[in-house]
Parts: sequence; C-alpha cells; structure tokens
Amino acid sequence: MYNESHMQIIKIGLINNKENVKGCESAPNSILKALKNIGSNEKGELTQYDKLDLEEIHIDSNNLEEANHLIFENSKEIFEKSFFSIFLGGDHSISYPIVRAFNKIEKNPMLIVFDSHPDCLESGKIPNNRQWLGKLIVEGYNPNGIILISTRNISSNEMEFLEKNKILIIKMDLLMEDIESVCDLIMERARNSSGFYISIDIDCIDPAYAPGTAELEAGGLSSRQIIYFIKRLKLLKNLRGVDIVEINPKLDFNNMTVKLGAKILSELI
Repeated sequence: MYNESHMQIIKIGLINNKENVKGCESAPNSILKALKNIGSNEKGELTQYDKLDLEEIHIDSNNLEEANHLIFENSKEIFEKSFFSIFLGGDHSISYPIVRAFNKIEKNPMLIVFDSHPDCLESGKIPNNRQWLGKLIVEGYNPNGIILISTRNISSNEMEFLEKNKILIIKMDLLMEDIESVCDLIMERARNSSGFYISIDIDCIDPAYAPGTAELEAGGLSSRQIIYFIKRLKLLKNLRGVDIVEINPKLDFNNMTVKLGAKILSELI
C-alpha cells in the first residue's frame, strides 16, 4: 500500500526519438500550467496547486545512458519511500527506467499500459519510445503482469512477440462492447498484485480529443473513457504510480491535448 499522505509529481523532459517527439520535453511545464486553471476534480476536491509537491529529474537527452540511470535511481528511491507518484514526460521512453525501478521494488508488480502501439520493436542498449516495453520483457519483466489497452496499430514482428509472450491486449472492439466489465477485469487483476503502475501514452486517445502527439491513430478512446478508467483505478489502494507521456504542445490544437493531460492529472491528485 502506498503512502497516501504524500504524493509527488515528477517532471521528466526526456526525448529519445528526436525526429518524432521533439517538443515533448516542454509538456510537463505546459500540463502543470494548464492544471492551474482546474479548480477542482470531478469529486469536488480542490486542486490546491500551491500545495503540490513538484519535483524534476534533470536529464540531458543528448546523454541517454546517463539520463536513464538518473531516472532509474530517482524512481527506485521514490518507490522505496512508498510515495504515490505521477511522472510527466517527455516521450514514452521514460517508462523504461521507471518501470525497471518499480519491478525492483515490488514483489508481484502489475503494469497497465494505455497506448495505441505495443512499443515492442527490437531495441538496442537504450530503448526509444517505440521499444521500451519489449526491452523490459526481454530483460525479464513478467509478461503475465502486463495489460495493454487501446492498442490498435501492431506490426507483424510485434504481433509475433506479443503472442509468444502471451501479453493480454484489450482491443477497442471489446472495450466498446462493455467498458464497465472490462474495467472490472482490469481492476481484479490489479488488485491481486502487490502494487500496480499505469502508463498513459496520450495516443491511446482518439486524435479528435488529443491531436497534440506525434503518431496519431484513429479509433481510440474518448477523453471521457480514459477519465472513467483513471477514476476507477485510482480507487485501488495499491496503485503506486502513473506516467503521462507523448503530449507534444508544438503539435497541439487549441491546447486540447495539454488540457486533457491536466484533466487526467487533476483526477489523480
């Protein structure tokens, strides 16, 4: 169980695929700026921005090995202290060192990933935003402790990898049939873990609601559906951490995606 009396929000502006994600490094500050305009969440709880514990892991995206080491060590210390923590990226590569650290601390961890892509492309030493999850699995993360949600663009190599490792994928057609039952299933799996972590790639959302990201994939979750999932999963006492990644203010339209990121954040704090 995490320490409910203390929550941290950690900014990590790492990008590791500069051709596709340049601009994501500015997302943490943009999201927090938008959060200031949200007075309360849907429960009626005040945001109280001035009382938030805001931290930053200072990294250099030109030195990826050192950046990953710093994120890993800082995340491990955070999880050891049992803080509930929200990490604001940056691109999805930040999840690799964070979840590595989480896996070191938890005896029976669960990882829930909202993403339009499985991010299991073959990787070198330091995985980028389309390789991080596959790298974790290759290095020994238990595939039985992973759920992919809203994944809808999968390469043939990734499909083979996912089937080999028996990764549970909850596709949009099943989700649309009965979102409540799907959420019940996910919550039951999460409840049986020693602790679980949620990773939210904003491209899990349909581009109509979240245009500010590099790899737009039609047919995704609505903003209302992601908020539904977050509000229910947040009820579980063994939720240890969440990341929100791949928001790119430079690609946004009317600040829609940044505001959605802030809205999700407001429901978590």
